[in-house]
Amino acid sequence: MALKIDLLKFKEHGTVAEIRQDVVRVTGLTNCMNGQLVHIGASAQGVIVGYDPDYVLVLVVREGAPVKPGDPVVTSLDEFRVPVGDRFVGRRVNALAQPFDGQGPIKEDALYPIFAHAPSVLDRIPLVEVLQTGTKIVDMMKPVGKGQRMLIIGDRMTGKTTVGVDAIINQRGKNVYCIYCCIGKAEATLNKVLEIFDREQVWDYGLVVAATAADPMGQQYLAPYVACSLGEYFMLAKGGDVLVVFDDFTKHAWAYRQISLLLERAPGRDAYPGDIFYIHSQLVERACKLRPERGGGSMTHLPIVETQQGDVAGYIPSNIISMTDGQIYFSTALFGEGFKPAIDMGLSVSRIGNRVQWPAMKKSTGMLQLEFVRYKELERLTRIKAGVSSDVEKRLRKGRVVEELLKQDANAPVPMEDQVIALFAFQNGFFEDTDPADVRGRLTDLIRQVHANCPEAVAELVRTQQLTDTVKEAFHEQLARCAHSAV
Repeated sequence: MALKIDLLKFKEHGTVAEIRQDVVRVTGLTNCMNGQLVHIGASAQGVIVGYDPDYVLVLVVREGAPVKPGDPVVTSLDEFRVPVGDRFVGRRVNALAQPFDGQGPIKEDALYPIFAHAPSVLDRIPLVEVLQTGTKIVDMMKPVGKGQRMLIIGDRMTGKTTVGVDAIINQRGKNVYCIYCCIGKAEATLNKVLEIFDREQVWDYGLVVAATAADPMGQQYLAPYVACSLGEYFMLAKGGDVLVVFDDFTKHAWAYRQISLLLERAPGRDAYPGDIFYIHSQLVERACKLRPERGGGSMTHLPIVETQQGDVAGYIPSNIISMTDGQIYFSTALFGEGFKPAIDMGLSVSRIGNRVQWPAMKKSTGMLQLEFVRYKELERLTRIKAGVSSDVEKRLRKGRVVEELLKQDANAPVPMEDQVIALFAFQNGFFEDTDPADVRGRLTDLIRQVHANCPEAVAELVRTQQLTDTVKEAFHEQLARCAHSAV
């Protein structure tokens, strides 16, 4: 009878032979595996990322004291795992799940592998529930389902991070665990996000995993994997819904490219290694909606990618577009025109469609989207034409009303019921005689009046997600009262 031996149950000892920035070559480790954790010297840690005939290649992910040639290396007893648990909610951790918020250590509930496989297709079910992002143009026209992978893409400084942060803010009270994963961003940028989270009290249901540009490349590479592992704990062990915002995958690709070049792997297009597609796909594939027998949890991914001069055909953008369930494209031109959030409907798509939308919203958004797209086309044509007919002017004015309805301020997510009220008002001609500049003010007054005068109808809308006869009657009455008071 053959004796089965688990090599991971034995420690091996090696020696650092050569150092290349964050990659070290180690001799003496004959039995080890990719992704295994090793301890270097007194306080450094690394993860095995490759081999050659004479060496094991180790990526340093934590460096207490500087690593030197000749330092001892000891393999751990298991694959690379990170602590996870309920107590991580409200905390800020690095790419090794270690806190950096000054609140002391975190007691974990379990250890999860960071390079875990995505759930099987047999464990998944179709998406049926909407994730309310609080961004009107997204919820109305490009809805996101719980378990979906929706890419946020566009040039720098166009508002991509704002939409991701707003989606996290909007989950307050909705029983959704939120993880913001900062990858390779400046510390000042991270601090701005943390200030928003402090102000909006996100820490009751959210946590931050951060590896800034000042952190080692190894931590920038590992950060999204750790965020996924933390999310999988809440999805698998707690059966909860999870939202993970990756900010951003472009910086992650840059970090992995640097690591691969140090490993002397053959560069491909734009000097990226050949497995860059696999690296990102194994991350986004971990998002899903599980069947009830597996707990019924979900994990939604919102990866952010930066483009150069609007080029969505670039290597990393096109890769991630092909592996996600849709994209929200941010336009520099729209941002410059003052349309915020600057989302281009022509280049944005949700492959889930309106299948997950509230029935109350589903009937109205198709017409609204068509009206908006026609308006943008007509607006472009009228820029090169001197005069327009009265009919064209009327259509342009209606389009401007739609444009004003879709605008919103940063860090001010709009509840789904308020979006339905806005759609109902537009559909019933409430803004026909309103100057486009006054649309947002009138809408604010209307929503305030509806909540004050018929809270039962609003509660019924939230409960049923439909415009029942009772809700319609109450809303019609408020439209009439608001229109009368404006005269």
